[in-house]
Parts: sequence; structure tokens; C-alpha cells
Amino acid sequence: MSGQDESWLCAGPRWSASGPALVWRHPRHGERLSPLPPDRPLAFTTGHARRCVGVRRGGRHTPCPTGAAVPPSAVSAQCPECARLDRAHSVAADTIADDPRPYDLYLAWFAPGLVKVGITAAEREGARLLEQAALSSALLARGPLMAARRAEAVLGAALAVPDRFPYAAKRAARHPLPSQDRRATELHDIHTRALALPGLPESLTRRPFTPAHHDAAFHLERIRPGQAVVELAPGRTVAGRVTAVAGPDVYLDAADGRPLLLDARRLAGWPLTAADPAAPTTATTRTEAAGPQDALF
Repeated sequence: MSGQDESWLCAGPRWSASGPALVWRHPRHGERLSPLPPDRPLAFTTGHARRCVGVRRGGRHTPCPTGAAVPPSAVSAQCPECARLDRAHSVAADTIADDPRPYDLYLAWFAPGLVKVGITAAEREGARLLEQAALSSALLARGPLMAARRAEAVLGAALAVPDRFPYAAKRAARHPLPSQDRRATELHDIHTRALALPGLPESLTRRPFTPAHHDAAFHLERIRPGQAVVELAPGRTVAGRVTAVAGPDVYLDAADGRPLLLDARRLAGWPLTAADPAAPTTATTRTEAAGPQDALF
């Protein structure tokens, strides 16, 4: 964490093969990462306001030209204009057609009955599944972007697989954790039906069913029940030690022993200064409510 220089802004969470991290950006010094391994102290105080993080594309960052304010409770840390620019050249928004990289078509398991079809660049080696907090996954096929995108649409419609659902449902599925056998069984059924459908592009190379389970990457065995969800506001402190990280959710043991859940997407755009890991958490907290308050992405 940047510590003393408030010109460093948190840009939210990022997953890679080496694990989760918080991203930091500075107008002159560029970008840095703070890994989030288990037992790492995480203690900070928020600055006076949350600002738009701008646009990151092709490994390059363009700051928001107006430094627009972003609501503290918003999942996205982009102003409407930067969000529009971001989606104007985005695989997720289906506005890219000329990406030559191979893409993976996958199934992601989040909770009983909640499985989605998606695509991700093969070179990301599954990091997209970790970012989305999928508990298990299985590769269906690999091939060109537009063929993978067409297959995603076909499978989503034919199998009645949703592409969005309440985020609270994903959190609820982590404790108690459904068995890997149960997850694999549901994935295998959909995988079999998916590859049996007619009309999938011939340019996609089908893959045999090989489930991947992400329990160890997330350290799910360390999650305690009864987490209080942190709500950020200016001048509030959060302090504790990391116990687990699933997608954007950082699980903490607070200095007073309370289990906390911090959605790191909501850290993006805040200037943060270092706090004592033993300091009391002054940010307000709430009990997780069921309902469609957050979409999948």
C-alpha cells in the first residue's frame, strides 16, 4: 500500500496466476501492486473523496480528464463518460471483433443452480474465473474470439444459463461450502449437453471435461460465518488481517476479532493512507442482504 502519499490512488483488485492484489496508480510513478496473501495486515483510512479511476486499455491507463466524483457505495469506480469509453472497446461489451488472440469458452459454477457460460483470453490462464469468484469451472472449447462469442450466445440461450445474477447468492454459497463432487456433477451435466448442441462453430477446438476447483486459491477453508460487510465513507478506518480473498471480496479478521468482508471494487478511486493494524475499524458495517443489488460482473 502506498502509505503516506495520497496522490497514489487505489484502483481496486486484480487477480493473476500469483494470486490477488490491490492495484495502485500514480500520475507520475505509474502502477504498483500490493499482494493480498493470507495473514497480511491490511489497515487504511480513506481520504476526503472517491474519484473516477479513468480507463485502462491494452495495459495503458488514461486518467479521468475531470477527476469526477464517484459515489462511495458504487461498485464501479468510473464516471459515466469513462465507463462509456471503456465499453466502446471491450470484449465484455461485444465491441471488439479484431482481437487475434485465442479465447476460451468456459463454464463457471458459483452456487447450486447458478452456472454461467463465458469467454476469456486464453493467455489469462483462468484469472478471469478467479476475478469473478467462481468456485469451480470447466473449459468447453478454445478458438477465435468471434467464434467463441457466437458459441457463448448459442449456449446461453439453448441451456437457459444466465449471464447475471445477484452477487449475494455467490457470497452465500461460500459458507457452508458445497462439495467439489456436487459442483463437478453439475458442471459435467451442462458440459455434456453444451458440446452435444448442433451449430457450434467448427473453428472451436472442443475440450474434454476437466473440472477446476478454486478452493485453495481463495483459501475458502479460512472463511468464518457472520461476516459484516464494510461500507466505506470519507475518513473511515478499516484494520485487520487478511484471512481469504474470493474474487473482489477480501475477508478480514478485525483487530477486535470481528470477521469483516471488504468488497475491494469499492476501494477503487479512494486515496488511502496507512493505519495501525491494531486500530479500531470505524467504517460502518451491514449484514449481507439477499437480492439483486449487484450483478455478476
